[in-house]
Amino acid sequence: MDRRDFLKKTAMVAAGTAIAAPVSAMLTKAESAGLLENETAPQPTVVNVGKPKVLLVNGSPRPDGNTFCALSEIETQLRTLGVETELLQIGQKPVRMCINCGGCHQSGKPGCVFDDDLCNTIVKKMAESDALVVGTPVYYGQPNGGILSLMQRVFFSSSAYLQNKPAAAVAVCRRGGATATLQTMNMMFEMTSMPVIGSQYWNIVYGRDKGEAKLDKEGMQTMRTLASNMAWLLEKIHAGGSSAPVREKQREVTNFIR
Repeated sequence: MDRRDFLKKTAMVAAGTAIAAPVSAMLTKAESAGLLENETAPQPTVVNVGKPKVLLVNGSPRPDGNTFCALSEIETQLRTLGVETELLQIGQKPVRMCINCGGCHQSGKPGCVFDDDLCNTIVKKMAESDALVVGTPVYYGQPNGGILSLMQRVFFSSSAYLQNKPAAAVAVCRRGGATATLQTMNMMFEMTSMPVIGSQYWNIVYGRDKGEAKLDKEGMQTMRTLASNMAWLLEKIHAGGSSAPVREKQREVTNFIR
């Protein structure tokens, strides 16, 4: 097969793919035209006029394991500092992955078209919250597959309810892989204009057996410092002034070819 035949065959395959997946093709076209920008979605207002509220999501299937211990330490410190909290458990039920159907951008409503897991619950609660903390155990140097699938759908379908809200990821591991896990989680925050909350060390807690995380004194202190940093930033954000930075309305979307 010469180069001309190869290019011709490639073009036919690409065309067939577009026909077989019309929704994805239309979504890509809409993204390129800037029609799915966050600015077109409803912009949330500050709901908690009094105390700010932080939503914490436990990405471990174990409701009372080491990830829960880490998040509980954050929650306790936040409450001590006058911040309201709510902790959601991912649990042990199956979680869907994003199938790139584009339905979330066609319905005109926030949330995923699949409504049989925790995704839309997170979206609804984030619309009422001022900040987000996501905790995950480390699986093979990566976040838990369930929490990663959930967060991808939450961010893709409803980023307007996340913008400008402080966020933090917490990784709990036996020995290694936590920094790669944190990097993966933080990427979602960073490309959604969410201020990322750090601590005195990376947001990591160590522990293998149930409850061992509590024995990690530095890890527990890191969680408390994270909570203090978040409470401090929330106080600054809600002290007055503009609720969001001024940004360019039209987002540029390019790839490495054009």
